[in-house]
Amino acid sequence: MKRVVLTQARIATMARGGPPYGLVADGAIAVEEGRIAWVGPRDALPGEWAAAERVSAGGRLATPALVDCHTHLVFGGERAREFEKRLQGASYEEIARAGGGIVSTVAATRAMGEEALAEAALPRLDALLAEGVTTVEVKSGYGLTVEDELKMLRAARRLEGLRRVRVRTSYLAAHAVPPEYRGRADAYIDEVVLPGMEAAHAAGLADAVDGFCEGIAFSPDQIARVFEKARALGLPVKLHAEQLSNLGGAALAARHGALSADHLEYLDEEGIAAMAGAGTVAVLLPGAFYTLREEKVPPVAGLRAAGVPMAVATDCNPGSSPLASLLLAMNMACTLFRLTPEEALAGATREAARALGLQAELGTIEVGKRAEIALWDVEHPAELSYRIGFNPLHGLFPGEPA
Repeated sequence: MKRVVLTQARIATMARGGPPYGLVADGAIAVEEGRIAWVGPRDALPGEWAAAERVSAGGRLATPALVDCHTHLVFGGERAREFEKRLQGASYEEIARAGGGIVSTVAATRAMGEEALAEAALPRLDALLAEGVTTVEVKSGYGLTVEDELKMLRAARRLEGLRRVRVRTSYLAAHAVPPEYRGRADAYIDEVVLPGMEAAHAAGLADAVDGFCEGIAFSPDQIARVFEKARALGLPVKLHAEQLSNLGGAALAARHGALSADHLEYLDEEGIAAMAGAGTVAVLLPGAFYTLREEKVPPVAGLRAAGVPMAVATDCNPGSSPLASLLLAMNMACTLFRLTPEEALAGATREAARALGLQAELGTIEVGKRAEIALWDVEHPAELSYRIGFNPLHGLFPGEPA
């Protein structure tokens, strides 16, 4: 029975209800078989741990390992030329309606095999892992055929065998209408999205189902059909909602008990109330806001006042958020959306785990949870959001995801 104690640590437990950051100034964490068995002040460590192996944190800050709860990490090709067009004044919606955007990644993704897609994702994944991320959500949504969506999900699952990381997958065939179904979105849902979901579920490839509720994607009624099928299969749902306009997607997601609603720049009070009532997490994606040079920020004050949990993620994707740094996303969430540094760190740990349905296992340093702890060369937790382009990660304790 492996027992080890981390000592001489400044611990930001990120547990609710205590001091800011759940901070323990001079703490210890006892771990048994990969689970946290005790956490508290070092001088209060129970005597039963006297013979356990000791590891000194050297006074470093210990936090829960980071969780990136919204990525499109698996894809083919790039969209740098769209970046140029946006700099010249074209909007994201204009580019999408002209055949760019999401569908422009589809051809490259369809042309690549499962192994090649996984290999192409590794540099992006490695960048996240280097910042203390141990859990990553990965969406499909660039295949837009049954087989190509399954291929993307298999590539995402493959990442767990290539790196020490926990991957949660989201089936996102309702991401865009492919060219061959242009003008026939309902037929696409009937012939690709719903049967593909059944196939993904049967193969154990989908941990959740996602969709894009927007004028350039799918209507609330169409998303409702997708969610009804997901619920019939026992799959949790989440939704890209209120990014470019307010179609009531967040409230729709909440009515279906969604784990999260993501983006939310155009979220209204009704949507906030629905999310609060359902316990749906608001996933904030400042990388997309920054890249698209948007001006309308998510209603953070309203979400905060209503007690809606707020997560922060990279939205790593080839078009609207080519961002592979969760630390930078935390900084952006503070500078662009006015989260506090404590909220940003909670958003990349406790609330990110909640957005994936993993709050019982991850996201805080508490007894019973998995021991996935990041050690940082910083004086105060706020430094993790304060610095720009700097990675102060010292390492992980016990060293690998449990």
